Amino acid sequence: MAGYFVDSSALVKRYVNERGSVWLSGLVSPAAGNDIYIARITTVEVIAALTRRARGGTIAAADASAACLLFRNDLPHDYEIVEMTETLLKRAMTLAETHGLRGYDAVQ
Repeated sequence: MAGYFVDSSALVKRYVNERGSVWLSGLVSPAAGNDIYIARITTVEVIAALTRRARGGTIAAADASAACLLFRNDLPHDYEIVEMTETLLKRAMTLAETHGLRGYDAVQ
């Protein structure tokens, strides 16, 4: 068993079939026995990404709704959520400043 931190762009692959989906599904599969960590903000980013794809026409609105529901159902038991603490946010600020990252990318 291993622990993996998964950002929102990777996690979306579990709910939308795209390049990398098979790999991610194997990583998060209960049979793999891995602990999957996500930042609290990832919950919002995944829902936003799924609904944005529906609005953009790359997936059907019904598929986006189903994916959002599945994600919400998976949250309590499939993911360990990392809360936003002052220490984490200070480190994210340093990473953003040092590497030119976007805000949420630095947090994740």
